[in-house]
Amino acid sequence: MKVLHITSPKTWRGGEQQLIYLAEELKVLGIEQVIMCPFNSPVHKYCLKHHFPHVTYYKGFSANPMVAFRVTHVCKRSNIDLVHVHDSHAHNFAVLSSVLTNNDIPIVVSRRVDFAIQGTSMSLFKYNHPNIKKIVCVSHAIRDIMAMSVEDDSKLTVVHSGVDLSRFENVEVGVSLREEFNIPEDHALVGNVAALAPHKDYPSFIRTAKRMIESGAKVRFIAIGEGPSRKEIEEEIEATGMEAHIHLTGFRNNVPELLRELDVFLITSSTEGLGTSILDAIASGTPVVATAAGGIVEIIEHEKNGLLCKVGSEAELASAVERMIHDEAFRKHCTEEGLKTVQRFSKEETARKTLALYREVMEKESESEREA
Repeated sequence: MKVLHITSPKTWRGGEQQLIYLAEELKVLGIEQVIMCPFNSPVHKYCLKHHFPHVTYYKGFSANPMVAFRVTHVCKRSNIDLVHVHDSHAHNFAVLSSVLTNNDIPIVVSRRVDFAIQGTSMSLFKYNHPNIKKIVCVSHAIRDIMAMSVEDDSKLTVVHSGVDLSRFENVEVGVSLREEFNIPEDHALVGNVAALAPHKDYPSFIRTAKRMIESGAKVRFIAIGEGPSRKEIEEEIEATGMEAHIHLTGFRNNVPELLRELDVFLITSSTEGLGTSILDAIASGTPVVATAAGGIVEIIEHEKNGLLCKVGSEAELASAVERMIHDEAFRKHCTEEGLKTVQRFSKEETARKTLALYREVMEKESESEREA
């Protein structure tokens, strides 16, 4: 079996990391693969550095027919058996390849976001195209949402995203956040690792911090990551007078070290496909307080391995963080249970389940050919 992965972002976020985890683990399992990615994108640079088979393209726009023709060319030249698309625009290119060139290679779609697909005829067409054999949802929450728009729900399946657990073994902390931001030792560190994006609901994060500071709590808040909402978040922090209490670190590449420093991992998302940063925190031994959004509830069990709060409720979130900071026995319990939980979400397990899915698709294709 030879698989073509298609990705379209020119940035590196969770979806791109999941693609690379999957590709590397499938390689270990003996699967031949080619990654098709935008020229000079982070994925392209990764493939060059790690000598991973790849081809590039110039994206142009989200439904560029020239990219679709390139998909067909790559499929023929590389004898591709199955196409796996990892985002919405990649999905466009694969379906256009089918429509414009009669490329009949079976397509598997990854769906990582927990909002309904647009009700336009084009969106419904591309998700219900006959060449789409499986839609891989990273949580049951996403599967339920997709079922409202996909005519044949047998195409929908759940394979949770995975993390590289080895990253969190034998981690040594270098320059600490406390040193960098001059944080007193008697202050707890509460923070997260997430894109600075609207669905992460940083206004709730800021309001939670403000509520705790106004109550007299000795705590500092850390937001690790970068994204399109940075300016709005900075303005909100300034407007609420929280500049001395909330620190935006920007993008960091030493996440395992930073997570070890946090006393509580706090994520306030309004929507979330699954939440692999939560898995990273759990693997680091950092207790989690989170909103009950999307697939988060498939990781965090309230009162067992963390605390769940209503979306947008800074009162609940502040109370939960206070409890996690001060109740040492409960914090230890959550950490121990969390380490058991995260074993089910390894990148190796994700790859094994994905490969089983590929084989199911190919077996059905072979059956159809024999019947024809």
